[in-house]
Amino acid sequence: MNSAQLEIQLIASLVAIACAIPGTFLVLRKMAMISDAISHAILPGIVVGFFITQDLNSPLLILLAALTGIITVVLVEYIQKTGLVKEDTAIGLVFPALFSIGVILIAKNANDVHLDVDAVLLGELAFAPFDRLLFNGIDIGPKSLWVVGLILLVTVSLLILFFKELKLSTFDEGLSASLGFSPAIIHYGLMSVSSVTTVGAFDAVGAILVVALMISPAASAYLLTTDLKKMLGLAISFGVFSAVFGYWVAHWLDASIAGSITTVLGLVFLLVYLFAPTKGIIAVMYRERQQQIEVSLLTFLLHLKNHDELEERHVNHLYEHINWQKVRAKSVLDLAQKNNMIRLDKNIVSLTEKGDQFTSKAIDYIMTNEDAQIEDMKADFFLFRG
Repeated sequence: MNSAQLEIQLIASLVAIACAIPGTFLVLRKMAMISDAISHAILPGIVVGFFITQDLNSPLLILLAALTGIITVVLVEYIQKTGLVKEDTAIGLVFPALFSIGVILIAKNANDVHLDVDAVLLGELAFAPFDRLLFNGIDIGPKSLWVVGLILLVTVSLLILFFKELKLSTFDEGLSASLGFSPAIIHYGLMSVSSVTTVGAFDAVGAILVVALMISPAASAYLLTTDLKKMLGLAISFGVFSAVFGYWVAHWLDASIAGSITTVLGLVFLLVYLFAPTKGIIAVMYRERQQQIEVSLLTFLLHLKNHDELEERHVNHLYEHINWQKVRAKSVLDLAQKNNMIRLDKNIVSLTEKGDQFTSKAIDYIMTNEDAQIEDMKADFFLFRG
């Protein structure tokens, strides 16, 4: 592995970390698509900054782009608060308008300079090591590495300083305001960090990969934990893993680095979406299946509770009366017997003491509908869950 390959992976990893931190809060605040809006709507700020400085490397471009990002958020929220349209519609109205303004400015005023849509929006990691930063004539590394590293340092510092305020305003805005924290300031601070991160990163990795690194790792982490610190850690881990592994996939396939990293991010999310222990689709389907079994068992036991006649409690009559298929009826019968809810004597089914107690509690719950009571029932009687 040569130095250029190492630098590419290091830049991609730093971008992944820098994007994962604000991305986590955007996902929690249900504002994931605002990152896509910011990544496109900041184009007028970059163009105006270039017209002022005539230098694509000027820090003023980042500042004006960040300002445009904040303006985007303000406009989206203003349109949304009118109540006439929802947030996704407001985003769809604002960022194409701002993006189009930037495109028009480029087309009308920058035809004779190296400033076009590709140059502004489409970064390429493969070229990042060749754009060097010189200090007193000394090569101190890729420019993107220093820019993203500085943004990451500021982001981490702000996270440490305002973690409590960010956490509180994200989960309970009302409580945050009552304790003296301004949710609006925290909100626009987060949007500013997101804007600066987007601008600083997409020169190296491209706007599409910035959005993917900001949202996909955080969305994957969201499915695995309810702890904010763990979510941040998982989002960072998923981002760095995808950045490094995606680079080598691109190397092996001789394909786009940004495309490969984005594909790996998508595959990581797919695996988490399928196999997450509590929120994964397989776990959800398993719980739904277990709930169906619980309902079937309860229906079966209530039938026994309500009928003392021997013919009503005969196995064959149960199949007909409850109107189940024979396979399903037998599985419920076996389950009830396994958990000592019933006893079977010459094909006549009777409730055990445990089954009778459970059924009485179930009837009482149906009458009162108290959540605490059903939780006690689950703990005491639903032994078949595991």
